[in-house]
Amino acid sequence: MVTPSIVIAAPASGSGKTTVATGLMGALRLAGRTVAPFKVGPDYIDPGYHALASGRPGRNLDPVLVGTELIGPLFRYGSRGCDIAVVEGVMGLFDGKIDPSSPDPTAAGSTAQVAALLGAPVVLVVDVRGHSQSLAALLHGFATFDPNVRLGGVILNRVGSPRHEQVLRDAAARVGLPVLGALPRMAELAVPSRHLGLIPAIEHGTEAVDAVDAMTALVATHVDVEAIAGLALGGVTGPQWDPDAAVGDAVSAAPRIAIGGGAAFTFGYAEHRELLEAAGAEVVTFDPLLDELPDDTAGLVLPGGFPEEHAAALSANAVLRQQVRSFADAGMPVHAECAGLLYLAASLDGHPMAGVVDVEAKFGPRLTLGYRDAVALADSPLWTAGERVTGHEFHRTELVGVGSSIPAWGWRRDDGEVVREGWASANVHASYLHTHPAGNAAAVRRFVGAAAAFSHARRAG
Repeated sequence: MVTPSIVIAAPASGSGKTTVATGLMGALRLAGRTVAPFKVGPDYIDPGYHALASGRPGRNLDPVLVGTELIGPLFRYGSRGCDIAVVEGVMGLFDGKIDPSSPDPTAAGSTAQVAALLGAPVVLVVDVRGHSQSLAALLHGFATFDPNVRLGGVILNRVGSPRHEQVLRDAAARVGLPVLGALPRMAELAVPSRHLGLIPAIEHGTEAVDAVDAMTALVATHVDVEAIAGLALGGVTGPQWDPDAAVGDAVSAAPRIAIGGGAAFTFGYAEHRELLEAAGAEVVTFDPLLDELPDDTAGLVLPGGFPEEHAAALSANAVLRQQVRSFADAGMPVHAECAGLLYLAASLDGHPMAGVVDVEAKFGPRLTLGYRDAVALADSPLWTAGERVTGHEFHRTELVGVGSSIPAWGWRRDDGEVVREGWASANVHASYLHTHPAGNAAAVRRFVGAAAAFSHARRAG
């Protein structure tokens, strides 16, 4: 059975996609449906709210990071056993990886590309503040720009008055698009944000639950949820992704791999843990703000997140910092992405960190954001020198006092400048670059193998 899906998109960022998508997931769940939640692109934060609304893990669909050929299989895997899938878009409908040389009207990694790959209709959420009859022209443009994308309807967000709503409904009718909902302006639904977007749900705690409940109530009241469910289509055919098949033979030693979690390390993909386990690892989550390394840890994964918001507390856990440094020095494989890199640094905003890599980190003035086509410059527990990957940078910290370690990645900027980034050694891979494990299953398998070898050597010694 193919799960029918609907894509929630917008003309631009800040239009209300997350409110509508999260609220729709919650409203469909309240109506008795089992909802599969997805997010287009490399976003780690919105899926946390999707998980609260749907009761299932939030998952990402990113053709740039995993390849177009995996979007259908990953969708089928993440939506198995569900009645409907709701896919929240990224940025504007046609926004994605910037490539001026591409002849395609739809950018790689865009919501439009994913909608076309899924064969799913799009519901456009429009922030209608300042809009009147000209809404018809905007809708006409979005409906006709790419024939591979089918617009199924529109949701009017931040409507000012009943009169305003009627004018907008008339405008939508002129281009033949049904209005599936009209949400009033409700500033109290705003979820607190910081420099990289919304505050992750795990940090926002009970307030995140309250926010999701409010989004659900708003959509259930002002959106025709059943009409949207009726638009959903099941256009994905072909095989379902399988983590066991992706990694191949599992290692026999079952090494224990610890993954950093808690408020400081919230950026990760659901498929990462699934691949680690498929490769034979026993996976344990711990909180670097509070915990020591779990007993018998043979490999360490430190994902992305917001360590700069918790630098003092991370530094205060001196026992863990010393453990990480000692085990890394002893050869334990470590995979650190972005926040993990900062934790392995000598210091972060003046607070002592683990000191595994010879660099200092600090909060910076500019956001670094974008896809990178990178090549591994050295062997590490995940990649061998010369392997190519596509990753994504998303941070507002910077490194100072760079030492003499071997960089993990190299790539060229648009202006041709060569960038060398991260740190790599026989057992440590630390970088700002985020990669999607489903697109790099062999690297996950290699890491588990390295952890098994370390565990065996430790027992033998």
